[in-house]
Amino acid sequence: MIAGLAKGLAVIRAFGVGGPFCTLAEIARLTELTPPAARRCLHTLEALGYVGRDGRRFFLRPRVLELGTAYLEGVRNDELANDYLQAIVQASGQSSSLAVLDGYDVVYVARVGVRRVVRLEATIGTRYPAFATSLGRVLLSDRSDQALREYLAAADLKPLTRATSTDPQALFEKIRQAGRDGYSLVEDELATGILALAVPVTDRRGRVVAAINCSAHTGDMSQAELMTFLPVLKETAARISMALPHFPALTVAG
Repeated sequence: MIAGLAKGLAVIRAFGVGGPFCTLAEIARLTELTPPAARRCLHTLEALGYVGRDGRRFFLRPRVLELGTAYLEGVRNDELANDYLQAIVQASGQSSSLAVLDGYDVVYVARVGVRRVVRLEATIGTRYPAFATSLGRVLLSDRSDQALREYLAAADLKPLTRATSTDPQALFEKIRQAGRDGYSLVEDELATGILALAVPVTDRRGRVVAAINCSAHTGDMSQAELMTFLPVLKETAARISMALPHFPALTVAG
């Protein structure tokens, strides 16, 4: 474990919380580093071209994008979107995304959206709490009972809407049901008015490595109407599973 590297990465992540411009004091507070340690990290990142400075404020420079580009190249997200998710969008008229599990969040790595004025719109790299999403529930569905209970005990199960399920036992049962059904349907739990149906993408050993969804607004589509697109979701997931050797970053996801 290289502590300095961990601190530097924590500083980079802090801009995602603190905003595009942060002072040294803000970075130290967000990372729980001492001001001298935060200063050394910022100066190192500045020398490497990952951070810039405007007076007392620091900001990320475009070179930071290199850190994520290598992963996206392994995922080949453009190919996933154009060759697979597009089929779901064409069939349903709604948005479709592919996500992987990263800690307690789902992270969107491929997406095809539809042009609408929306309250909640995901993009590549968007993170949402896994427990409150259909994607997260199918991604968690192949964990053992003990591992799943430990996961839920450690997760921050704060309510995101009035409908968000936050009881660990209730979530355990919903995730187990998603595993039995082969899909998860979630309405209003991530955001009011958002309805999403997700299915798992598995590797050749049957492990869940990713998930794809179809999401809509409750004003546009009912649960019953969204469920009519379950076959195309499952067919697309099966096609991605067959093609996993072409998406190396997904084969080690989760």
